[in-house]
Amino acid sequence: MLLAGYVFEWSGLPVPALVLQTVALLAGAYTFVPGAIRRLVRGRLGVGLLMTIAAIGAVALGHVGEAAALAFLFSLAEALEDRAMDRAKEGLRALLSLIPETVRVSRLNGDVTIPAAEVRELDILVVGAGERIATDGVVVEGRSGIDTSAVTGESIPVEVGPGHAVPAGSVNGAATLRIEATADGRDNSLTQIVELVEQAHARKGERARLADRIARPLVPAVLIIAALVAVFGFIVGDPGLWIERALVVLVAASPCALAIAVPVTVISAIGSASKFGVVIKSGEAFEQFGTIRTVALDKTGTLTRNEPEIVAVVPAHGRSREEIISLAAALETTNTHPLAAAIIRAASDIPAATDVVEDAGHGLTGLVGSTRVRVGNARWLSELGELTKSADEMAGDGMTVVVVETDGQVSGLIGVRDELRPESAETISMLNAQGIRTVMLTGDNQRTAYALAARAGISDVRAEQLPADKAAAITALVTESPTAMVNDAPALATATVGIAMGVKGSAAAIESADIAFTGNDLRLIPAALAHARRGRRIMTINIALALAIIVVLFPLALFGVLGLAGVVLVHEVAEVVVILNGVRAARRRGIGFSR
Repeated sequence: MLLAGYVFEWSGLPVPALVLQTVALLAGAYTFVPGAIRRLVRGRLGVGLLMTIAAIGAVALGHVGEAAALAFLFSLAEALEDRAMDRAKEGLRALLSLIPETVRVSRLNGDVTIPAAEVRELDILVVGAGERIATDGVVVEGRSGIDTSAVTGESIPVEVGPGHAVPAGSVNGAATLRIEATADGRDNSLTQIVELVEQAHARKGERARLADRIARPLVPAVLIIAALVAVFGFIVGDPGLWIERALVVLVAASPCALAIAVPVTVISAIGSASKFGVVIKSGEAFEQFGTIRTVALDKTGTLTRNEPEIVAVVPAHGRSREEIISLAAALETTNTHPLAAAIIRAASDIPAATDVVEDAGHGLTGLVGSTRVRVGNARWLSELGELTKSADEMAGDGMTVVVVETDGQVSGLIGVRDELRPESAETISMLNAQGIRTVMLTGDNQRTAYALAARAGISDVRAEQLPADKAAAITALVTESPTAMVNDAPALATATVGIAMGVKGSAAAIESADIAFTGNDLRLIPAALAHARRGRRIMTINIALALAIIVVLFPLALFGVLGLAGVVLVHEVAEVVVILNGVRAARRRGIGFSR
């Protein structure tokens, strides 16, 4: 209608031109004027109000065609903005399509097929070859390989058997599995990811708040400036010219591009990352993640496989290997630490223990029969006597030394080693290449910690750290530079950004974290950091561009260099550029991120 109206106007047919331009104006204005009026009634000023006033003023001055052009271009920009936001969310919602519509469940009278949403915790799911797993669970029968790439970003299938946890949305391999559900069909890891990310843009980051702080007072300021320009026209005796310029100033200084500069970038980047197993819980966390200059990593279960094994036992004179392991296992049955699991697995006989008390960060004390037993680290049980040299050699070989003491006498040493993950050294190298400092925090002794850190490529090691020490170390690191902490619940809250890695991260760590990785590949950390840095750069460019447009257009509008149509065109083209630039944040690079 707008184009046809201009054609008739250029053809010397003003009446049909006016009719068509009026229809075009009404069609465009319908997309934003009602909303602007509703917000005004609620006491909120917005960009739509500026455009509404400008359109009404243009019509009052007889410029229906320019008013129609303004309405068309603004409505087009609004539509593109909505489309950009929808596209950013589409990928996120696609995660929910990974959950099958129906699932087979084992009942007393045989297998039945029910909607996946009706699955309840403790139901036994029957998952055939090539089928998707409807909710989180633990394998109770069968062995197979599962493809978790759509959920965690890890491309290599994972072999699972009885006792292994499996995430919702992963694809079963060649054999049938029976899986006990650990979450309801409507409340599993995938649905939680979607909920977290959809809420993320509501909690705005520093740049989002900056854009809001600028845009919020700018709207009333623009209205006041436009009114002063119009009043100036009456003072100098040319109200028509200056009212028209006031309307042009109204449009030129409107912060429409600024209002969308950050949200579209944040939503695009967070939604994109979530499809590769990186769940960023808020826009603020995303922006802070892009500032990180130091990454602190917990050793056990982060840099290592979290599958420690006993590799050496040194009994004192008169003691046997089996006796030392059995005494340690008796106390460790009450402990959830990974080292405890290694000792328990190695024990052939585990006697009963009573009065077991834990000294956090040190070890355990208890009674085995009538014998008082202490099991702990070498700095707690420091008088090792004849075993001192053996303890030093074990620590130098990268083992964690567990000391077993009976009735005040050291009875033996157990050397436990948790091997590095295969990607640990590569991850540290990737972080260093980005100029990011890496620090290892561990409760292990100095020699063990340094031996393992050297293999990983980390030079800054903080060993013999109690939980409170780790939190204090992170606090100190944060004062030096923005710091991310990986997988240590007490320290996560004090870091600039807390990161929980995969299913091996503790529930407390995941709850405390700002960012959660559903996968366990450490190389996702440098990839996600690069993604966040790029997103921050895009946000900064968008804010600068939006402000530059206002700064440049304002004097051009005030002194009549550009008319209403020209200002509208430049303004809305700039908004489209800002939107398209923000959508670029969805692109992913590096491990788990397509080039």
